[in-house]
Amino acid sequence: MNSKRKKNTFRIRFPSSTENLETIRDIVKKLALKAGCSGDEADNIALAVDEACTNVIKHAHKFNARRMIDLAVIYTSEKFEVIITDKGKGFDPSKMPKPDLDKYVHEARKGGLGIHLMKTLMDEVSYTFNPGVKNQVSLIKYITVRDT
Repeated sequence: MNSKRKKNTFRIRFPSSTENLETIRDIVKKLALKAGCSGDEADNIALAVDEACTNVIKHAHKFNARRMIDLAVIYTSEKFEVIITDKGKGFDPSKMPKPDLDKYVHEARKGGLGIHLMKTLMDEVSYTFNPGVKNQVSLIKYITVRDT
């Protein structure tokens, strides 16, 4: 198999608790750097994953740490993908209105920008939902080849 196309896969299962987010960010960032992402890209990917996992913890699992989150990182030299899977309550993100950022800042609101942030930081964000069975969010960043 061509080394450029070699697929690397890592899977992690962790309790649905905000206490685990720092560890997940660190792991995802290290894997993104190993995959060839720049430091800024790796930070952005880690932040997007943090937002996605936070949404699962808060909304799908309602802060129930007995519920588990499955995270898969799959990468080649050209693409870095993180798939976050839960079995909690699902929702349709396409029904979420696009945030009015000026109003948001003016009102000094907190929270509620996770989906917008994920879509801004990543090249592709997609969802599949089957509430109570399996919900997934896929976050993709394409890796640009740099001259060394």
